[in-house]
Amino acid sequence: MSAPPQPSRALAAADALAGRLSATRTEPAANPQLEALALAVTANQPVLLWGEPGIGKSAGMRQLATALGVPLETVIASVHEPSDFAGLPIVGEDPATTGVPMAPPDWAVRLARTGHGLLFFDELSSAPPAVQAALLRVVLERRVGSLELPPSVRIVAAANPPASAADGWHLSPPLANRFVHLDWTHSPRTVARGMAGTWPEVAIPAVDPAKASGAAARARGAVSGFLTARPGLVHHMPADAAGRGRGWPSPRTWEMALRLLATGYAASTGREALAAALTGAVGEAAGIELLSYLEHLDLPDPDRVLADPDAFALPERGDRQLAFLIAVVAAVQSELTRPRWEAGWAVLAKAVDAGVPDVAARAAADLAAMRDLDWPVPAGIDAFVELLQLSGSLPGGG
Repeated sequence: MSAPPQPSRALAAADALAGRLSATRTEPAANPQLEALALAVTANQPVLLWGEPGIGKSAGMRQLATALGVPLETVIASVHEPSDFAGLPIVGEDPATTGVPMAPPDWAVRLARTGHGLLFFDELSSAPPAVQAALLRVVLERRVGSLELPPSVRIVAAANPPASAADGWHLSPPLANRFVHLDWTHSPRTVARGMAGTWPEVAIPAVDPAKASGAAARARGAVSGFLTARPGLVHHMPADAAGRGRGWPSPRTWEMALRLLATGYAASTGREALAAALTGAVGEAAGIELLSYLEHLDLPDPDRVLADPDAFALPERGDRQLAFLIAVVAAVQSELTRPRWEAGWAVLAKAVDAGVPDVAARAAADLAAMRDLDWPVPAGIDAFVELLQLSGSLPGGG
């Protein structure tokens, strides 16, 4: 049997030259676009990158996967059928007894076997509505056929604007509402530097475990306080198809914003990147209002407040008072002990002293519901007893 033909020396030299051009390096550089993407991926929220063809979305995914130290699985959504995501039926010996399992594709099996990874759906806006519908379950339930993807698998998609996509479609509102939408661009200076062999480095947000509890409580207080003040923004689907195909406020996307905000607080994420991620989740209009609210909120760390409640003064503005008290109660709930529970009542008592017990009413009901029956009723609860009894949160004579 003859040996396979070998490439000519000219081709080998050309391949070696291509290898030299492929060798690049990265450098630390301020890039809010990359930082917002890394924040959303770290928070394990599905991300959708919008950008013109050839802008470098796929290259960004390879760079991100390398920085995370995880395998990258790329799936071109536009060339797949709905069954590729819903699974193909495999009939066994006794389907009436065992049912008919839906066989997953190979990329899903590899991710399940590895236990982690970055799943990248490319050309999402070129996928027809039937394929987009099949992708809903993958993004929301993390199921591909009969296989459930591990929780640590991150999902990122990319799309071209419908006007520049091949056979482009607007995303269906149910699918669009499951993503954090980020615009993907490159500055000419970044591209020119990249052609010289140096690209920006992807800085993965480092969540500080010591800040996690306080960050979660601050985020809960901020988002809950904002939606209490602006109830009309809890759910607002745009009227036009283009708007419905991007980010817009709904209970689902506010949950995404909560996770992004908590992760951003715990990782000390830059202001610009955090703003891009939040507006990408709930839409530009609601996001701008939220950012303005956060800018003037300036909540203290609730864990520090609980450690020494006498050292902190209640904010003067009503919306800040509500957010502050919600954050304190959330911090107590995240690590419930009798000293922290009693410190929570000491904080709520300041609302009574400030003449605004109504602001603390909901927080008081939540705090009362956490009480261990062996714990004595603290003195700070006296001002709320009547209200709590009427609401059923405190038994009569309790």
